[in-house]
Amino acid sequence: MLQFLMKGGTPLKGEVVIGGAKNAALGILAAAIMTDEPVVLENLPDVSDINVMLRAISDIGASVERIDRHTVKITAGTIHTQRVLFDYVRNIRASYYLIGALLGKYKYAEVALPGGCAIGARPIDQHRKGFHAIGAVTEVTHEGALLARAENLTGHHIFMDVVSVGATINTMLAAVLAEGKTVIESAAKEPHVVDVANLLNRMGARIKGAGTDVIRIHGVEKLHGTTYPIVPDQIEAGTFMMAAAATNGDVLIRNVIPKHLEVISAKLLEMGCRVEEYDDAVRVIGCPHKSYVNVKTRPYPGYPTDMQPQTATVLALADGISMITENIFENRFGYVAELNKMGADITVCEKGDVATITGVSSFKGAAVEAPDLRAGAALIIAGLCAEGYTSVSEIKYVLRGYEDFDAKLRGLGAQIAMVTDEQEILDFIQKTGTMEEAAELFPFLAEK
Repeated sequence: MLQFLMKGGTPLKGEVVIGGAKNAALGILAAAIMTDEPVVLENLPDVSDINVMLRAISDIGASVERIDRHTVKITAGTIHTQRVLFDYVRNIRASYYLIGALLGKYKYAEVALPGGCAIGARPIDQHRKGFHAIGAVTEVTHEGALLARAENLTGHHIFMDVVSVGATINTMLAAVLAEGKTVIESAAKEPHVVDVANLLNRMGARIKGAGTDVIRIHGVEKLHGTTYPIVPDQIEAGTFMMAAAATNGDVLIRNVIPKHLEVISAKLLEMGCRVEEYDDAVRVIGCPHKSYVNVKTRPYPGYPTDMQPQTATVLALADGISMITENIFENRFGYVAELNKMGADITVCEKGDVATITGVSSFKGAAVEAPDLRAGAALIIAGLCAEGYTSVSEIKYVLRGYEDFDAKLRGLGAQIAMVTDEQEILDFIQKTGTMEEAAELFPFLAEK
């Protein structure tokens, strides 16, 4: 079984370079097919969600050329179908961006409804509301796909009932080629919304207000090709910030936009850690006695829900009692039972939206399972702090959103490896410790 195996107890030290933002890149890949001219995307993260999206774009007929690992050229003039019904696209939530892109360009789209991590309901009612407002009709087909079609798309005033990143981006994609003016109120303000808007403007769209509550779009007849670098990943950066804090390390995190990280930095400072900001980097220096803090997840610029599990791991080692209130997804605490296996003391209220975290002095290594992407990262951070060995299975979730996670951690001094079989486990144990230390985790070692 593919898993991460680590031996904890080593403070992370050194420098790490953050890649492009997965959440921005998924919307940007959809936007790139809205012109027949070549679009070159730089700083593209090499993670499984991105590769699934590239495969889907290729399978509907677009040309996808890998220039290097992080640069791709997409030429979409050869698209031959607007039906994206491949089973594999159901594995990623952001496949729904292809609906907005294809609807905007061709006035027709049929895309398999998405999956992703099981962290709570992700309804598409606000997406459909945006499409309906500009003149499309939609239906869910018997194949489990959303079909959207229109004779013409016409700008309209849209008020989102809830702040939704996906619905904001999808409506924006469809509206850039609609006739007239579209106004999206109660729009999401996340950095990846701004990044998609910036790319579209580079392609000839007329979008103003991205990053605010109100986005105004003047429709254009067509878009053109461009070259565009994807924004650094706020959540990958935040994950390394928490890893530095949890291990009492000292890490310089490069290729970031510090403003995007301010709310994370503020909580680390509140815990007693040091945070130093530079033009395109942040440095986090942990402390042995962290203070308890309370966290409430909110849409940007509030505390990111995607940073909640990693933050809980740090707070589980802090002095006192902390509370985390989850306001975005109802099933975001799926990792708590796994973290408690390692010695954490976390209870979740009956309603499931508040976790009470009583700090403990240390974690103990254990065999745990990642229930979703960010929870998997949190359990890896816990393993880096724990006494002895920790194995994290179901790492397919982690690979969806973190490029070379284990290699980057090793570059900071972590003892971690991705292993698939008993021999690789044995090799890692022999390099990092003794059979006796790992025998409880891996009983087969007793025979060696």
